[in-house]
Amino acid sequence: MAVLVERPRPRVVREHRLAGWFAVGAVCFGAFMGQLDASIVTLTFPALQRDFGEPLAAVQWVSLAYLLTLVGLLAAVGRLADAYGRKLTYVYGFGVFTAASIACGLAPTLTWLVVFRVVQALGAAMLQANSVALVVGSVRREKMRAALGVQAAAQALGLALGPAVGGLLVDTVGWRWVFLVNAPVGVVGLIAGRYLLPRTRERTPLGRFDGAGVALLATASTALLLAISGLSGLALPGWAVPALFVAGVVAAAAFVLRENSAASPILRLAVLRPPVVSFGLAGALCGYLVLFGPLALLPQVLGAHGATGAVLTSLPAGFAVAAVAADRVLPAGLGSRVRIGAGAALAAVGCAVLVGVSGPWETGVSLFVVGLGLGVFIPANNSAVMGAIPTRMSATGGGLVNMARGLGTALGVALVTLCLHTGGTSGRSLALAVLAVAAVLAAGTGLAAGPRAPRTV
Repeated sequence: MAVLVERPRPRVVREHRLAGWFAVGAVCFGAFMGQLDASIVTLTFPALQRDFGEPLAAVQWVSLAYLLTLVGLLAAVGRLADAYGRKLTYVYGFGVFTAASIACGLAPTLTWLVVFRVVQALGAAMLQANSVALVVGSVRREKMRAALGVQAAAQALGLALGPAVGGLLVDTVGWRWVFLVNAPVGVVGLIAGRYLLPRTRERTPLGRFDGAGVALLATASTALLLAISGLSGLALPGWAVPALFVAGVVAAAAFVLRENSAASPILRLAVLRPPVVSFGLAGALCGYLVLFGPLALLPQVLGAHGATGAVLTSLPAGFAVAAVAADRVLPAGLGSRVRIGAGAALAAVGCAVLVGVSGPWETGVSLFVVGLGLGVFIPANNSAVMGAIPTRMSATGGGLVNMARGLGTALGVALVTLCLHTGGTSGRSLALAVLAVAAVLAAGTGLAAGPRAPRTV
């Protein structure tokens, strides 16, 4: 079918000496859009609580439903993209995400908003499962870390604009425009993807689709985060929280057993065997938890308005500066392992300082330091992971990286909400202490991973 065929780039683009960087630029639209949405939505929570008359534990599912769907689908969508085409999946993902964003902006109730966010997450999964693979496949190997740094900078730009734009929109035209603002960016992304992205060169035959694996992964992540939400104030029966924890652990164990025995699993567990991959994914989860935790915390502590958005912008601004400048400023011989440890350690220091400051200027500077650390850590960590995964499975690998990001983001929102609910007047300090510990763990993953593994599975 014509709709399932990847269209080639125009010849003038394909033969240009910067063709690879054009493709990286096209991917950056998706990176920007996804992170703009991720950071902007937390600014709507107080307005949604007010307009729909719901507690924070219920409203947070506007974010968590999106993240859970994203996490549950990333590996499966990456597997499909490896088989049917990464460009095809990416471009259609833009269409789904843009249409669902418009639906979110028109949602009549909180329930419908959550439903439309699930559809929006389907489009985001189609984008994110392919973004890293498209970057890696478009540039030479020696340029991979720099290209992933540019992509990370686009993510940071979306994060940076999110709080400021979100606060302004909520203050002026209302929370619905927080979702509607995605529409024009989506149109540009569709056009850029069609004309700038290369067709898929290497594919992995799909075989029989592992629907049971997808269901088990979604069940495990949903049950565990629902249990955390129950502890955070979501109205659930007393027996539900321990039952959800047990269900999540059982589903996770069943997923591992399933993937070890399935003829065509969505996740070949052998991919995780090299320590640089397994520890790198754990580090990515911790890093994104630290990146997104403050975006959920500070609007609740300082209020959701333009001034808070301006303070929050310093975190992704620091991230963008480091992601773009690290390869130019740091010594060329400084390997990914050192960058991983140093970047995460700097982020931990910034989180620790945040515990003891309260003024907007001091908070902004501390957040900038956290962003600088993460801007060094995340590109180096992701580059190390992708360098250990075979090219034919690059979309699967990219899906794993983005799945770790989605889990980290979801845990950042859920753990911050839990700390605020249980910590009372010390909730802010408790949440920041949790983020500092996560940054220390991220630093530890770089040391535990050891030298980069070869690209064999």
